[in-house]
Order: sequence, then structure tokens, then C-alpha cells
Amino acid sequence: MAPPTRIGLAGLAVMGQNLALNIAEKGFPISVYNRTTSKVNETVERAKQEGDLPVFGFHDPESFVQSIQKPRVIIMLVKAGVPVDQTIKTLSAYMEKGDCIIDGGNEWYENTERREKEMSQLGLLYLGMGVSGGEEGARHGPSLMPGGSFEAYKNIEDILLKVAAQVPDSGPCVTYIGKGGSGNFVKMVHNGIEYGDMQLIAEAYDVLKSVGKLSNEELQSVFSEWNKGEL
Repeated sequence: MAPPTRIGLAGLAVMGQNLALNIAEKGFPISVYNRTTSKVNETVERAKQEGDLPVFGFHDPESFVQSIQKPRVIIMLVKAGVPVDQTIKTLSAYMEKGDCIIDGGNEWYENTERREKEMSQLGLLYLGMGVSGGEEGARHGPSLMPGGSFEAYKNIEDILLKVAAQVPDSGPCVTYIGKGGSGNFVKMVHNGIEYGDMQLIAEAYDVLKSVGKLSNEELQSVFSEWNKGEL
């Protein structure tokens, strides 16, 4: 039987798989679980192919939870809303006081605050953590926005500091945001800015093409030039 892993991750869609591989690549043995067992097998196989990384797959929630060293830390990357509550219910049945659940999805911050209160009644710690960077970011270095229990954050800080994107001038792209749902709130603001930028780019393209009558080649040249620095 393998020794206890440092951390667990439940939810092995694209983001979950890539974050699990990132964590393992940074030297932290990780347990992974997904309701669809083929996703577990797929993740373990990827780990072997990408450098024989320390990823251990489990097909049932009890053995998954029991495989993690205490105090346990489990990251969830599942669809926001009811699936999060269902996953918490499934996993918490096998967890003990002092263990921690981290929701890495795009959850409404008030739901995070509700869940933190519910978890505290069970003696469990809870974090809502925004994860930015998409598929590539999750695999090679995301921006992380954890909020909620500070004790929970300290339990995982060493992992987050290594897994997060690294910026030469300022270091790891992670910091403890604050209590409650603040991590998810900051991610919501981040998404609003990002989508606003995307809308601005789309409208600029439309004006240049429809009003300015630029060809595709000319548009490519303009946007390529704009992409070289700040506008």
C-alpha cells in the first residue's frame, strides 16, 4: 500500500486533471478521484506518460479520502452549484475534524460563505479558491485566489506557492485574499474585467472590418501590432 499522499483532488475534467499533474510535478504526491472512473484511469496514465508523476487514482470516495495524510486537504474542481454540495456531502462523510475542503470552481461567493459555516459545524475547514489561467495555466502555473479559513490556507500554502504561476518581479501568483467568500468574489471581478476586455477586442474588430473595411490580412497586422505592448 502506498504511503499517505500530501493532498487530494476530486473532479478530473480538463482543469482538474491538469492541476493534479501540476501539483504532482512540483513534488507533492496526490490522490485523485472522479465519479466517472475512466477519468481516474486517464489521469493516472497521463501522469505516467508525463514523467512518472506521483498521482494515485481511486475509484471510491472512502479509499480516496483515507489515502491522504492528516490533516487532509482536498481540492474540488467540479461544476458550480448543486454538484459542489453533492461532492462535499460525499467526501465529508469520511473526513475528520481539522480536515479541509477547497472549492476551486467559479462559485458564487455567498454559496462559499454558506458552505464554510456548514463545514465549521462538522469541524471541517473550507476555502473557496479562484483559479485563473485555463487549461494551460492549471497545468503549468495558474493564478490562485484562496479565501475563507486562514488555518486551511496555511495547511496548503507550501503547495500553492509552488504550483502557482511565477512572475520574476513579484513571485508566485497567489496570496490569501481574506475571510468568507472573498477568494471567489475576487475571481468574479477578475472574470468581469477579462470578459470586458474580450468584448472590447470583438467590437474593435467589428468596427475595423465593417466600417474601416480592413481585409483579414490588414486586421491581422493591426492586432499583431497592438499585441506587442500596452495600448
